[in-house]
This record gives sequence, structure tokens and C-alpha cells, in this order.
Amino acid sequence: MSGSIGTNPVLAFRRASQAAQEARDLARIAKEPDLTRTMAQFKQAVDKAGDINAALRNPRVLAVLGTALGLPEAAAQSGLARRVLLADPADTSSLPNTLSDKRWLAMAKTLNLAQGGIASLRAPRLQASLLEGLKAARRRDELEAQNPGMGDALLFQQKAASATSSLEVLGDPILRRVVTGALGLPQEIAVQSVEAQMKAVDNRYNIAKLQNPKEVQKMAERYLTNLSLSTAASAGNTGLAQYGFNV
Repeated sequence: MSGSIGTNPVLAFRRASQAAQEARDLARIAKEPDLTRTMAQFKQAVDKAGDINAALRNPRVLAVLGTALGLPEAAAQSGLARRVLLADPADTSSLPNTLSDKRWLAMAKTLNLAQGGIASLRAPRLQASLLEGLKAARRRDELEAQNPGMGDALLFQQKAASATSSLEVLGDPILRRVVTGALGLPQEIAVQSVEAQMKAVDNRYNIAKLQNPKEVQKMAERYLTNLSLSTAASAGNTGLAQYGFNV
């Protein structure tokens, strides 16, 4: 576990964003035996699988793919995961292209199992990439445990430039949480139409700014600050309620 980097979420984020700090954390995580064991089990599972369908029915395989590629929910949604990953992402009418959560499409494009099949999962280059993804996910989990929201903020920093419209922001749960959180938009806007949600975002922020790394940094820090304030307020209200005050 990485050492505490302070309770101020913005300072913690700035330190975690430094390349040298990231390299130190990942080097330490790479030595953890359970990570090596996880990848060994993954390799064994795909080597034994008769075909890609059999491989994707193995929970260990889906757990590694989902965690490493930024969609940890995949293992718990095995049926959907198999349908998405076996579809052709190049076909605009295929399942991954119709889902509102665009992480599925990104995962399908990265793996391209419709074309490569089981050979894709056995490729040493992909397995090395998955290991790097697992290490990065482990690091984000550790930092998240120290400072809530840190995992989202770090992923946002990596992915924000890929969004060129509010629609693309709303289609990615990570980007959505950070942007709406930073802008102070209530979670309840999720029940509104997509058009109404887009208008709410566009009225408050020009998504084109996310092409600027400095703007991305500012947005991530604003999200962490708002989240910290909200958490502190909730904790305060809980404390008052314990003493019989209406909150």
C-alpha cells in the first residue's frame, strides 16, 4: 500500500499525477505476488480454452479483461460481456455501438475478438498490456481508498481529451461523474432526456476546453474539491442528526 499523501485531495492528486510518483507506485505494485498469480491464471485459462466462447465464460478471464481495460463491471455482467466482445465493433449496428456506456465499445475495439478470436487473448503483447492495466487499476484503487474520487480523477485525466462533445462525456461513466461533479450538477439529471442533460452541461462548460491538459487538470481538481466538500457536509449532517437536530 502506498504511503498516505495527505488529506487535501487536490494536493494528493497533483502528487499522484507526477510521472515519477506513478513510476514508483507501479514498480512497487509489480512486485506483489497476487498480481503475478492473477496473470498466470489468466494465461492458463485462455491456453486451455477451446475457443473464444469458452474463454469468455471463465470468470477469471472476464475479471482480468474488465479490470485492465477500465470496465470492472464486465465480470458481473458475463452474458452482456460475451455478446459485446464477440460482436464486430466496426459494424455501426452491432451491440457495442448501441450501448449508452461507451466503455463497452472501447473494450470491444481494443480486443477485436470478432476478428482475432482466441488468438488475440493468447498474444504476448496483449497479455503484457493487460498486466500494465491491472497495475494501473491497483494503483487507482489504493489512491481511491486514501482520497475518495482519486481513481475517477486519474482516469479522467487520461481520457478527457477523447471527448469532443457533451454527449461523449455523458456516455462514459467516469467522464460523466467528474464533469457533472465539477460543475455541481445534481445526480438527478440522469432521469432527464439526453438532450436536456447535454444542455445542462453545455450551458456551464465548453467541452472543447478538455483538449487542453491544463483545463483537464483544473476540472479534475474542481471535482475532487466539490466531492470533498460534499462528503464533509454529509458527515456534519450525520453528526447533528445523532444529537437530535433536524438536518
